[in-house]
Amino acid sequence: MPLTKDEIRSLLSDIENERVERTLATDNTKKISEAICAFANDIRDSKKPGYFLIGADDNGSLDGQTFTDQQLRAYSGLRNTGTILPPPAMMVYKERLPDGEVAVIEVQPSDDTPVRYKGVIWIRIGARKAEANTEEERILTEKGQAHSSSFDGRPCREATIDDIDIDLFKNEYLPKAVSPVTLAKDKRSVIQQLASLRLFDTRFNCPTYAGILLLGLDPQYFIPGAYIQYVKFAGTTRATKVLKENRFKGNLISMLKELEYFIKYSIESKRPEFVSVLREEPRINYPWEAIRELAMNAVMHRAYNGNNSPIKFYEYCDRIEIDNPGNLYGKVNLENFPNETDYRNPNIAEIMLNLGYVNRFGSGVNTVSTLLEENKSNPAEFLLGDYTTFKVVVKNADVIENGTEKSEFGTDNGTDGTDSGTINGATETMRNNSGTIAEQYETISGTIRNNPEQSESILDLVLAQIRKDKRISVKQLSKIFNKTRASMFRIIEKLKNDGRLRRVGSLKSGSWEVIE
Repeated sequence: MPLTKDEIRSLLSDIENERVERTLATDNTKKISEAICAFANDIRDSKKPGYFLIGADDNGSLDGQTFTDQQLRAYSGLRNTGTILPPPAMMVYKERLPDGEVAVIEVQPSDDTPVRYKGVIWIRIGARKAEANTEEERILTEKGQAHSSSFDGRPCREATIDDIDIDLFKNEYLPKAVSPVTLAKDKRSVIQQLASLRLFDTRFNCPTYAGILLLGLDPQYFIPGAYIQYVKFAGTTRATKVLKENRFKGNLISMLKELEYFIKYSIESKRPEFVSVLREEPRINYPWEAIRELAMNAVMHRAYNGNNSPIKFYEYCDRIEIDNPGNLYGKVNLENFPNETDYRNPNIAEIMLNLGYVNRFGSGVNTVSTLLEENKSNPAEFLLGDYTTFKVVVKNADVIENGTEKSEFGTDNGTDGTDSGTINGATETMRNNSGTIAEQYETISGTIRNNPEQSESILDLVLAQIRKDKRISVKQLSKIFNKTRASMFRIIEKLKNDGRLRRVGSLKSGSWEVIE
């Protein structure tokens, strides 16, 4: 519960101590963040909240400041920026007193100690704030181990230090998790360093599950479902032909690198889309950043304990589905999703933030929504009806109908509807009508170059060609006009939408009809 006015007056009139700090500066983010970190660590284990009072002098007097809602939101947002790890529980509010307003940041003691601000552990000893020394860090580490309730913070008792890749820890993770200044004067053993980052439990002399997932030589031996199963299907169901399979496994450092590379270079595809005679725009099936964000969130939020099912990353011809074990967690429910945030795996979340796979906490769904909207894709669908899984579906923005570039005149899969076994005869017909394909193309190209201001030129020329051969295929038209089949599909579709062309009969044996 927020402090009452009388309680705030009492804090203002008292001296600063391990639970109270005051400042007049309203925008000193560094000072505020260090204080939040120190209160969360609660080195004396008082189990009581700490209070940072903004707008008050050292002697407790107010200077008549006022605070906007935007300022209060900025103070609240400090816990989600990724500079304070793991994020503590805190409230931000203001109170109006006769001498002015005071903003109160109330920080609860953290169970997941030590808490760091930019890789540095801060504590309060009386009225003094300081960096924790080796002994104080050990106390905080043991306190965090004793209170750990999340699965990723628990000891993996069947594992030993030999199951951890120490070189990977020293070279890849430690420099990203701890500030360079702190590392330069760090004389602790590797086990102590691992323990301070909640990757090793000194009580049982074994790695935590977070340590196994991040640095394990064989994480799947201890957590069998800790991998991602990717399958690409030819159609819209799992009953269709499998085009590609992959299994992303290993520790998080290697697995996430491989996953990110795969999504960036194997999922996203671009093709030109007809806009006008002289302009085409790229059409993207899936913005890779959006799929990456969803995949990383699946790794971060999945239920690792008691579930041997992998994360399912299935790509169909019309959509991508990502299905991970474990539905909404903690205080997140169907009513407040995605505006509320909670973490089933706080240590994994911290790890992924340190590694750069998450930019900040609580922004993943909004980031995905923005990326899909910019790509003119449908919004992502979150299917949360099954309490055992969290499922998200992203539609292919490059699909017109039934999962392919399909229209009445065929599909863009390398075979046009009227092209089956007729290419040689049709080519001969064109030659008899108006010379070789090269000659036709030269004539058409010259017409377009000479009349660039006429946006209908290409449409009229396509119609003229169809009048000469009503059984001509889209593939043949593409060759004549030196366009991709996808671009020619757009031209044909526009002619049909304008009521100037229609298809008569079946795809294979039918013909075109030009509507005069």
